[in-house]
Amino acid sequence: MKNILLSTVFGAASLVLAPLAATAQQTQQSSTSTKPVSAVERDLRRFSDWVSEKVTKAEDGARREWPSVMADYDRQSARLDRATDSLSVQSRREYATQKARYKVWAAEQQRLDSAANEPATVADTQSRLLGEKVDINRARATELPDLYARLLENTRDQRRRWTAADWSEASAVLAHLNARYEEVRTQLPTEERLRVRSWQAEFRTLEKARDVKEVIDNR
Repeated sequence: MKNILLSTVFGAASLVLAPLAATAQQTQQSSTSTKPVSAVERDLRRFSDWVSEKVTKAEDGARREWPSVMADYDRQSARLDRATDSLSVQSRREYATQKARYKVWAAEQQRLDSAANEPATVADTQSRLLGEKVDINRARATELPDLYARLLENTRDQRRRWTAADWSEASAVLAHLNARYEEVRTQLPTEERLRVRSWQAEFRTLEKARDVKEVIDNR
């Protein structure tokens, strides 16, 4: 009887201890197989995330920040270039892919910006979005609120049909209005300046909404 009881106890104990031993072995194997991520690998992850964020951002918004965007790219890529030998083969392939993505995107942004700022294109876009031919560089301070209002009205009405080129052209008109506004804004009463700022913010909001829609549509 004692032998039977001892056998039963040892059998039960083995059933309880076996999973624990297996778990401990798996944990040990996991800890030995997991390698710490190097600093250069972390830099690559940040660079990949940065590129993805830029290429899915509204083009017009990115071009307004172009100097800082280029400076960020140069800084990050220079650091990674110096440490390329420390990357695995797979990581070097990932780095090359991200650099190629960025360069294709940047070239397209520069092309759109150049086309949107062609004198003939600017004149045509201003006439279409402002409802008349106007030399924004000579617009009086009192004329600017009405010009902003026209631009926003047409943006609201037409934006759902706009291509990337259309957004670039509209953004160029806004940039010209903003430049003139900065020159003469002190001639406007506070109420008018607040209205102009609200229109500027609304255009950016519509631009960001378009950006979010494109990201969702492309998934």
